[in-house]
Amino acid sequence: MPKSATIKTGARLTLSLPQMGAEGPDEPEPPILGAVGTATAVARRTAPAPAPDGDEFVIGERAAAFRDRVFPDATDAEWNDWKWQLRHRLRDIDHLTRAFSLSEEEHRTVVELGDRLPVGITPYYASLLDPDDPMDGLRRTMIPVGDEFVLDRGEVADPLDEDGDMPVPGLVHRYPDRVLFLVTSFCATYCRYCTRSRLVGKTGEYHFNTKQFERALAYIEATPTIRDVLISGGDPLTMNDDRIDWLLGRLRAIRHVEFVRIGSKIPCVLPQRITPALCASLRKHHPLWMSVHFMHPREITPEVAQACGRLADAGVPLGSQTVLTRNVNDTPEVMKQLMHNLLKIRVRPYYIYQCDPIPGSRHFRTPVETGIRIIEALRGHTTGYAVPSFVIDGPGGGGKIPLSPEYVLGREGDDIIVRNYAGEIFRYPDPLPEPVDAVMA
Repeated sequence: MPKSATIKTGARLTLSLPQMGAEGPDEPEPPILGAVGTATAVARRTAPAPAPDGDEFVIGERAAAFRDRVFPDATDAEWNDWKWQLRHRLRDIDHLTRAFSLSEEEHRTVVELGDRLPVGITPYYASLLDPDDPMDGLRRTMIPVGDEFVLDRGEVADPLDEDGDMPVPGLVHRYPDRVLFLVTSFCATYCRYCTRSRLVGKTGEYHFNTKQFERALAYIEATPTIRDVLISGGDPLTMNDDRIDWLLGRLRAIRHVEFVRIGSKIPCVLPQRITPALCASLRKHHPLWMSVHFMHPREITPEVAQACGRLADAGVPLGSQTVLTRNVNDTPEVMKQLMHNLLKIRVRPYYIYQCDPIPGSRHFRTPVETGIRIIEALRGHTTGYAVPSFVIDGPGGGGKIPLSPEYVLGREGDDIIVRNYAGEIFRYPDPLPEPVDAVMA
């Protein structure tokens, strides 16, 4: 954009955006797109492209308003094409100022990011962020602020020590019967609190390719104790259908692999990716489960409901993972609304994670007690299906540790003393077993 041009939030953007979607040297290309930088950013409504699979996607009110303001020449078919969404991600200061009224701090931080986690926001997900309020919680999870440059005690690049449990590059084997299989460093949208910010959005040292996949698959095949494989990244659903199908097929061919999961934020940030063709491919590889990442009730849109419905109809059970984040979802009221809304779209609340201590994350993290209080405000006060587990990851590779309110208060004789969700105290008969010596006598 010429330096003399000024576009305020709310103005209709009618000029061409030749730089929108060009991939910089700090970020690997999405596995599907190839030469992304050659794409034309804005096509004319007079020449609409057909929908990728011929099926209609819904366009919610927020998305429609954002498109009309920022991408007024994009057709319905283009907006609903997930590859178009990836090509037109907001990735630098010019892109962001076209969509948001940036604060001085946001502007300065984006410019000075250097080799830190890059910015990347799909147009669809950008439509959910407040364009005028830099304190909007969801917006702060996408657009960096100066606090990212502040290193706090205990913050490290790899707080889970995943790299320390890699028998081969990209494969984490921490628990006896399951592995984490990292297959890409690319995400459609980059979360500022990401546990793998050391890895995602960068070319890195893992060099995700077929050769690396074969090494990981060979390890899994040679380790019969592995029955559960979690495919993650980056986001695996940014790969093309054929590659996903190939990878799932290879895992399914290993006889001792009983259970395959995909970890993804795509249904939340790029629901247009959940096409009938993808669902038909996933359906071939059951039992297949998916862990999906949601943060706030605002994310539960008509588009997301359609995407999750397609996955559920394809027989893929969905469980949510939510990172407890300050000023985003750190109250019982917001978390309860999110959990209720997830159930409505056929997603079972599964985990609330304590935010991991990556460098520059102090402004996102809450006290651990906040998560425990949220669970206490949910348990008994709403349906059990809406109550996830609250966990922290033990620093240095300790694994997931569940935390919950204390409902067992102690023991008196043959009774245990317990309390319920309302704080009422009860005695529960629970006689201790007789000692073995007494029984023998």
